[in-house]
Amino acid sequence: MADSIIWILAAFVIYLLFMVVIGLVYAKKNENAEDYFLGGRKLSGAVAALSAQASDMSGWLLMGLPGSVYALGTGQAWIAIGLFIGTVCNWLFVSKRLRRYTIRAGNALTLPTYFENRFHDKKRVLLLISSVTIVIFFLVYTASALAAGGKLFTSVFGVEYKIALTIGAAVILIYTFMGGFMAVCVTDFVQGTLMLIGLLVVPLVAYGIVSGNVMDTLEASGVAGGASSYMNLFHNNGKPYGFIDIISQVAWGLGYCGMPHILVRFMAVRDEKELNKSKGIGIGWVALSLIFACVIGVIGRAYLYPGLLTEGAEEKVFIEMIIKMFTVDYRLPIIGGLFLCGILAAIMSTADSQLLVSASSVAEDIFRGVVKRDADDKTVLHMSRITVFVIAILAYIIALDPNSSIMGLVSNAWAGLGAAFGPIVLLSLFWKRTNFQGAVAGIMTGALTVIVWDYIPLVNGQTLGSATGLYSLAIGFALSLLAIVAVSLATPAPSREMLREFDDVVNNRNIAE
Repeated sequence: MADSIIWILAAFVIYLLFMVVIGLVYAKKNENAEDYFLGGRKLSGAVAALSAQASDMSGWLLMGLPGSVYALGTGQAWIAIGLFIGTVCNWLFVSKRLRRYTIRAGNALTLPTYFENRFHDKKRVLLLISSVTIVIFFLVYTASALAAGGKLFTSVFGVEYKIALTIGAAVILIYTFMGGFMAVCVTDFVQGTLMLIGLLVVPLVAYGIVSGNVMDTLEASGVAGGASSYMNLFHNNGKPYGFIDIISQVAWGLGYCGMPHILVRFMAVRDEKELNKSKGIGIGWVALSLIFACVIGVIGRAYLYPGLLTEGAEEKVFIEMIIKMFTVDYRLPIIGGLFLCGILAAIMSTADSQLLVSASSVAEDIFRGVVKRDADDKTVLHMSRITVFVIAILAYIIALDPNSSIMGLVSNAWAGLGAAFGPIVLLSLFWKRTNFQGAVAGIMTGALTVIVWDYIPLVNGQTLGSATGLYSLAIGFALSLLAIVAVSLATPAPSREMLREFDDVVNNRNIAE
């Protein structure tokens, strides 16, 4: 086993050094803020697609989702169904129009700047509100990725959690700090490819090893309600799924149109032809990844039996499968190390994107947008790198608890961003009557609803989320949408210039590629 660990460690070291080299290469190519935050809008279709989806899925895809299916059954796949629907709608309806509008609206580099330019916000209220919202929820989201990295290193190498957390955070910080957006996107492309290979190969090999006796083994492993209930999409932990439960899981898909780290990829694509290429690649990647992440949960339960993962260890099912497969069943530890790097890739691809978007919100939107409006690009770049460092440290502190749930942290952050930004992104692109007042009301309503729903105990010591079982994103998205429509209709209509810009985007006029 000691020899195997050495080979696995070698694979990790090679992989991590490769990521750092990419950061060094692209550090030399950042000449201005647009290069650092959007790569000069030069992304190819394939890089945009895999970067968007890899930065989206994070360690949640290879740890949180398989762990939920492993513990509770295939009913947890409703989350995957909701996410797939959300992904398809995001690529088909949001991507092209958002790219056009961010160019037409003053060549916006970030989502908050887009809101400011779209609604002609001279007082920069939208800029400040949306930037602060991004930083708050991305702190939690980045912490989930760092926690996943800590658990990975602890499981594989047996090192103490805080040491493992420090190693993972340091590497992510180095290449994001140096290379900016293009470094993040190129590493995400590599990471997305590695993730997909691992997702496809490991469960198929494991299925072959268990010789197809999955149902009998599941039954023997003591799944709640028996194997048939475990494999029933409408059962969860041995009990029939309620309507609220299914709605709450499918509602995860609503979050896509409000995720700044995903939307920024649409803004950065080279041209609309490349964007069309991205759609097929991105949707196909997500379909395969979500299906096989669920398969890992089921096959992993059978493959690892008679061993059982309990009390939070369920999220390590994919890690344990790889270790057993390539150090016990097959003596190929270097291959196992590469597949474990796929999990690390999932973690890093999200954390780096969130750090960069947070940095852009602070440096470009708050610092240059509000505090020092005459700041030049060099000053903004310095401020961006300082922000990356500070946010990484704060996320690291949040992630220090080894018992923190990856699924729980992602759930809260996803809900906050999706409810705050999803409705206003959609209505800003598709409803010309949306105005500044409606945008402010929508962002604040969505963000505050999630905070109240998930964090404040209002019902017998429970939060509304715990008491009702309804996911905060569903209620937050709905209330935000209503707030935007109601306030927009109750306040003055948009100016002629705003309406002309909207028509230009709809009809693809005056859009400089």
